[in-house]
Amino acid sequence: MNVVYMLRCGDGSLYTGWTNDLEKRVGNHAAGRGCKYTRSRLPVELVYTERFETEHEARSREWHIKQLTRAEKLRLIEEADNAKNGT
Repeated sequence: MNVVYMLRCGDGSLYTGWTNDLEKRVGNHAAGRGCKYTRSRLPVELVYTERFETEHEARSREWHIKQLTRAEKLRLIEEADNAKNGT
């Protein structure tokens, strides 16, 4: 399964990426072995995920999310939280 994810970094910024092994990838970010961006902004918290069948779909969605404004990304996170919590 391919996953697009967002992390909230220690400085409050948001990082978007994709992976086919979410647990390993988030663990790498949290341990400072992720990308250069998150390495200097620890700690990180997983705040959003979307699952896709293909790598192409995941990469495409990652690109689209990266084009969103911060406010739009925060709204996406909030909507996902509300759906998860049934509110």
